[in-house]
Amino acid sequence: MKGTTAQVLRRLPWLAPLLFALPAQALDYRSVEPASAVFYDAPAASARKLFVVSRFYPVEVVVSLADWIKVRDVTGALAWVEKKDLAERRTALVTVPVADVRKEPDDKAPLAFQAEKDVALFLEPGAKPSPGWARVKAADGRSGYVKISQVWGL
Repeated sequence: MKGTTAQVLRRLPWLAPLLFALPAQALDYRSVEPASAVFYDAPAASARKLFVVSRFYPVEVVVSLADWIKVRDVTGALAWVEKKDLAERRTALVTVPVADVRKEPDDKAPLAFQAEKDVALFLEPGAKPSPGWARVKAADGRSGYVKISQVWGL
């Protein structure tokens, strides 16, 4: 038995790079499109209703079927929602009491605006990536950069 363990341990340095070389699975986020959407415990309108969320609420796609999508929300809860109720538009939900949105991706940049907890911000598509920051826009059109540690849905 000792010989077998030693052989496995000798091969680990060669195995580790292979494990880390596996392709990363990109997370798929969407947002609720209608004014409200019902989340269910199973993929059927006759299933038990769990809760209702409002427009622009971000969710992470876990499983996609023909007409239903299993999603995870900011709390980690899993639920089913009708595919027609989700949009490709990406939003991020503020998770801190007040998020500072800055004019540039820098802690010392002037403040563009502040967003309170549970406010959905639109992710600006095609924005130049900046480590640790996301370019966002508020519903009223103001835009800037928010620290990714202050939002969920990226």
